[in-house]
Amino acid sequence: MLNCQPPSASGSPRFCNMGNFMRLPRAESAEGLDFAIVGIPFDTAASFRPGARFGPNGVRNISAMIKPNNIPMGVNIMDSLKGADMGDVPVIPDYIHETYAAIEETLSGVIGCGAVPISIGGDHAVTLGELRAAAKAHGKVALVHFDSHLDLCDTVFGQKYNHGTPFRRALEEGLIDPSHSIQIGMRGSLYDPDDFKTAAELGFKVIPGDELHKMTAAQLSEEIKKRVGDMKVFLTFDIDFIDPAYAPGTGTPEVGGFTSFEALEFIRGMKELNFIGFDVVEVAPPYDHSEITAYMAANLIFEFMSILAYQKKTGQRK
Repeated sequence: MLNCQPPSASGSPRFCNMGNFMRLPRAESAEGLDFAIVGIPFDTAASFRPGARFGPNGVRNISAMIKPNNIPMGVNIMDSLKGADMGDVPVIPDYIHETYAAIEETLSGVIGCGAVPISIGGDHAVTLGELRAAAKAHGKVALVHFDSHLDLCDTVFGQKYNHGTPFRRALEEGLIDPSHSIQIGMRGSLYDPDDFKTAAELGFKVIPGDELHKMTAAQLSEEIKKRVGDMKVFLTFDIDFIDPAYAPGTGTPEVGGFTSFEALEFIRGMKELNFIGFDVVEVAPPYDHSEITAYMAANLIFEFMSILAYQKKTGQRK
């Protein structure tokens, strides 16, 4: 039987056998797994600084620092779960529609095996391909979206498919239910002062960054649960939700964000939701310092894995 526990650093140095998330086993299929790590190294839909194509590799490398026990959550993730790293989607730089097809095919394979896909971007455009795979299997899903930007533009540079447009397209394609979806942490200067109004008109609930700073993690958790209800949930986390003091390695940073501790608390507060997919996007190692952004992203993935383990341990998840 496959040993899914990552090797201990006391027996194998962390710089050995790298390349997989947390040095987990590599798998060609998600058959028999509870979750599968998938890299999506595509960034040619980015509008400012490229580099997120190196995100999956950067996050995987520093993830060797993570150990399997999550003390606040009370779980060893691999005692309850079977998981592996399935490598990267075969993206095609500059060809977004072909890349979307590859993302959808890869994640449909993961979901079809009964595993939860955990994806590492890549710019935020990749989430549209993930949502297509999710909706094909589950129907419309609720979107929980942490970000400093709404990503609801109709076009960017006159183009419909960009990292600023994925959730407008997802809405148009019937992949998400906006009445059960929530966008959290948006902030920064805007070209259009009515952007938040537009989001509301499209049916989304938005908690802007300035409001979130006045809320506790428990209050946010209640708002999310109230919004999502019993829907199946896709969680997408743009690393620029976090303040650039804690996560500088991203293409479109915004000041006035949130600390690493706050981000972890926000994730843990969602342990009762029925998640069917997760991604963390926009990690751009060329702008990172001491790998702190990549390490933040790796820890967000670990917290999500811990939610799956908690739900398995408590009987909320089969």
